[in-house]
Amino acid sequence: GAIPPLVGLMKSESGAVEKGIAAFALGNLACNAVNAVSIVAAGAISPLVELASNGTDAANKAAAGALANLAHNDKNEVSIAAARAIPSLVDLATNGTGGAEEDALLNANDNEAVLNKAAKRPRIG
Repeated sequence: GAIPPLVGLMKSESGAVEKGIAAFALGNLACNAVNAVSIVAAGAISPLVELASNGTDAANKAAAGALANLAHNDKNEVSIAAARAIPSLVDLATNGTGGAEEDALLNANDNEAVLNKAAKRPRIG
């Protein structure tokens, strides 16, 4: 399948452009519930959070979209909150450029449950 190589690219030393393309593909694949679980199991959340914070505008947008699609699964929501994705998404929504901030805001409804779970979860560390 396509998921392991795409997640591998996200974890590699590749540039933000390549990672953005991989994030976009993962976001599309995450529209399928089975794929969404496989993407998280492959370890994609942390690299997506990192890309949402430190990528190009297009890569930020792709990472935010992928995280939003992954958040449709309750277990994935918990994993996304545990990866401390919320500060990155809030920062992207308030400070993003090139349309990334709009995408983060549009995805806010999808991530609302993540925000709620993060607020109720005891802080560790």
